[in-house]
Amino acid sequence: MRVREFAWPDYDDVAALWTGSGRDVLSRAELTAKLVRDPQLFLVAEVADAVVGVVLGTYDGRRGMILRLAVAPAYRRRGVATALVAEVERRFAALGCPRVNLLVLPEDTAALRFWQALGYVPQPDVLCSKPLSR
Repeated sequence: MRVREFAWPDYDDVAALWTGSGRDVLSRAELTAKLVRDPQLFLVAEVADAVVGVVLGTYDGRRGMILRLAVAPAYRRRGVATALVAEVERRFAALGCPRVNLLVLPEDTAALRFWQALGYVPQPDVLCSKPLSR
């Protein structure tokens, strides 16, 4: 397995991973804007030239966020997610990022166990979201 930065030819594979994980697919326009800011934090894992995992990190200069971690079902429980998180954390550290946050739905107990095993501590934050008109 190899972890590397996202490249545009990966888009369809990444979109399929997000769809398969029940996530909305970010448009090419949204990803283009993201890649201007911190392209080194958008990573894919590949095995035999196939994209099997993805993680999207962002850094605002104050804190990092890990978003959209997804692994193909056939590759789950094989260390793919752990490798992606380790690499994005390494890259956050290289940017001088002092803290990384992420959001996990409280009912997703498997995800909570995964993140806690990696040292993440649940916080009593409330998630609120509002789409902005464009």
